[in-house]
Amino acid sequence: MWNSDNHIRSSAMKFSSIALCAAAGTLALPAMAKDPGYVGGIEIIRGDGAAIPPEMAQGTVFLDANRNFKLDGGEQGLQGVIVSNGREVILTDADGKYQLPAYDDMNLFVVKPAEYLTPVSADMVPQFSYVHKAKGSPELRFGGIAATGDLPQAVNFPMVKDPAGSDFRCMAFGDAQPYTNQEVSFVRETVGKMLAHEDMSNVECLIFAGDVMGDDLSLYPRFKNIISVGNTPQYFVGGNHDLDFDAESDQHSFDTFRREWGPEYWAAEIGGVFFIGLDNVRYPCNGVDEHPFCASDRKHTYNGVVSGRQLEWLANLLPHVPQDKLIVLTAHIPFQTFTDNTAAKHQTDNLHELAHLLEGRKVLGLAGHTHTTENIEKGEGYEGWHEHTGLAKAPFDQIITGAVSGSWWAGDFNDQEVPHATQRLGSPRGFYDLAFSGASYKDTFRTFHTTVERQLHAGFNTPRFRKWAEALISYTDLYGTPSEVLPPVTRNDLADPYMLTRADLDGGSWVAVNVWNGSKSSKVSVSIDGADPIMASRTQQGTGEAKKKGVEWADPVALLKQSTQGRITFRSDRGGDETAGFTTWRGDEWQGVAGPFQKWMLTDNSQHLWRADLPADLSAGIHIMEVITVDTHGRKFSVDYTFEVVEEMPQMSWRKHLWE
Repeated sequence: MWNSDNHIRSSAMKFSSIALCAAAGTLALPAMAKDPGYVGGIEIIRGDGAAIPPEMAQGTVFLDANRNFKLDGGEQGLQGVIVSNGREVILTDADGKYQLPAYDDMNLFVVKPAEYLTPVSADMVPQFSYVHKAKGSPELRFGGIAATGDLPQAVNFPMVKDPAGSDFRCMAFGDAQPYTNQEVSFVRETVGKMLAHEDMSNVECLIFAGDVMGDDLSLYPRFKNIISVGNTPQYFVGGNHDLDFDAESDQHSFDTFRREWGPEYWAAEIGGVFFIGLDNVRYPCNGVDEHPFCASDRKHTYNGVVSGRQLEWLANLLPHVPQDKLIVLTAHIPFQTFTDNTAAKHQTDNLHELAHLLEGRKVLGLAGHTHTTENIEKGEGYEGWHEHTGLAKAPFDQIITGAVSGSWWAGDFNDQEVPHATQRLGSPRGFYDLAFSGASYKDTFRTFHTTVERQLHAGFNTPRFRKWAEALISYTDLYGTPSEVLPPVTRNDLADPYMLTRADLDGGSWVAVNVWNGSKSSKVSVSIDGADPIMASRTQQGTGEAKKKGVEWADPVALLKQSTQGRITFRSDRGGDETAGFTTWRGDEWQGVAGPFQKWMLTDNSQHLWRADLPADLSAGIHIMEVITVDTHGRKFSVDYTFEVVEEMPQMSWRKHLWE
């Protein structure tokens, strides 16, 4: 409910967040997005105590002419606006009124029409819902939802006109997942700083694909404060690390999330795009889903599945969505994924049911969870998909957005004083920039530390690299990471990865190109010294095959970054154990000798890796290599590399014998 005191406090918090980013190196305040000044809330009208609570949820969707968030006399009701209780879906009548069945635990929400804007909180979270939980949450660690009591006499939804037009952008982020205040600071130095510098004038929404937090939900307010510097409405779905883990049933597992962000599933319309957010994290799944890990006698855990109630809601919603609209469907757990292609838990069990409802429509699916980037085209497929999702091929285009946290904020610091945390399939940490025009879109992966023109990296997979990588991976098998056992190799043992010997060329060497947003339609080529380009082949064809994994399918550039983490060894006299090394997840300590990421985090496979064989007859000396990719939208990106061919590897250390 709108409250002027809350507005003052929240505005002060927002100012402090801008100052926070300025202190971190920001040189300018953020540009203004669409009407960020409409800060307020919905109108909740309660009875006087004597009034009998209504049997139906009811109210009015109205044009808030004086922008006071209250339905005043003479203000116009808006006809044809979608309103839902999370199951039934109706349109408002000629006066903007609606009535829906009421439940003791429900989200009552409006679907924002394209030409209107709902209020936002001072932290830029859209206020389009009333969360009704008559008896409140059971006792939960992070509070959940306080008892709302009887159903209000009316819940009114104010709106103002705000046509975005058909051309606009949205940004999609996956898995910020900060477990600590230190990691929230990393969010500030990446997402916060980017939003503060970016021209946000045509950015209409920020979408967060779950795992907004890393289990400690008390950090939500600071996170909100940082993201608010973008002055752009934010839409969220919950992830398996946004859960109330002490909830005994799925009914209550996202209660704290609902309190902080709103409905766990929702819809909104902008331009020619209909955005839908879904909850596909069932927790606990124990005794509900028929998987061994969901057995009643197992520790409580989650499963990827869309609930029957949501499918019913979606079936009721879609008839109100014009066929020519692009549907952007966001969930946390991937609908399908290459990364965890043979795992039921990390894909959506009943994708086939969801796809049936969406059949014949243009759909883009967005997800997070895997801490990888994957651009999956409709019709692509991998081993395990049919068994675990009910479909062997992708029913619509899908993007796994990568993780803001990359590999869980692990690894050494980069030039921005943030862990490089190179992701599991080799991409750097980043996010997606989606440019919409009508019902069409162009997707661009962006990092926090390079320009948008940089879309790939390339390295050499040589016999020398493969021998080195085998030793590294075998070490993680034997001793795990972190460890007190010295690894057989570190980054230093490979010396210069852009120096090739004659033996390397004779023994089979190729250029391994990781196109971070590469898809089945991407074209990749390599030109050496301006010669005719060598066309590269994608290592995974996406025709139903198994994952190709091992040193031959590894990404040398990513693996080098993941191989040696010096930060593990950090220790001070004053800090002792408290500041030694670093932590990930729930305080898991990385201390010991400088070693690699854990084995499952290493890039010994990738869905977006290309291979171009090197000519064995390259002459000795310096060569220039241009690596080019053309994406599915016809855009060309290139990176130049310099490398050297020698007859044999020279001594790379100080040649002290010359001075003896």
